[in-house]
Amino acid sequence: MRDAYHEELDSIGDGLVEMARLVGSAIGRATTAMLDADLHLAESVIAADEKVDDLQRELETKAITLLARQQPVATDLRIVVTSLRMSADLERSGDLAQHVAKVARLRYPESAVPRDLQATILEMGQLAQRLMAKAREVIITKDVDLALQLEQDDDAMDLLHRTLFQHLMDDRWKHGIETAVDVTLLGRYYERFADHAVSVARRVVYLVTGDYADEVDPAAGADAESARSKNA
Repeated sequence: MRDAYHEELDSIGDGLVEMARLVGSAIGRATTAMLDADLHLAESVIAADEKVDDLQRELETKAITLLARQQPVATDLRIVVTSLRMSADLERSGDLAQHVAKVARLRYPESAVPRDLQATILEMGQLAQRLMAKAREVIITKDVDLALQLEQDDDAMDLLHRTLFQHLMDDRWKHGIETAVDVTLLGRYYERFADHAVSVARRVVYLVTGDYADEVDPAAGADAESARSKNA
């Protein structure tokens, strides 16, 4: 009976890993669709978000069933509750990737991004994908030090986001209001996507240590991870 219980716990973790994989791929593909004005790719990203939604519903059902039937305590309870919160972050990340793809579809056959900003948007898309890949690794490894690094990595996204606004506020902006709105929204989508990746990592810190990420220093995180491994 306990083996089945732990298999169900493990399956929740597997679901989170798959969600992170899907949304990481989605933001990369949505970026390509937007910059290349690829309508077919944009439509595929929009349609694929349903799979992420389905995974979240499945994970929620499993978690609620475990809470009702097994009444987990201590670390197991943290796993279930934290997983529910991570699934919400990942589902929202999928929505943001879908929003990027919808901008691409709306502006087809043109690219929504002016040529002089495409390098910045490409960099934001690539960074968003890397952050989610790292968050996925954190879910798998429960590596507290790696989780804590994500917040620093996110600073690069914030800098790119500010760079976009500097272009928008420049008196030399010549692309019109509609494009300015598109670029503003896109910048926000990428910035929020990165925030959700960081949030996932922060929740893993809490899962492993029992403390919130801003209360944990890297050395303490390593000690907690070591202790968790020994007790596993």
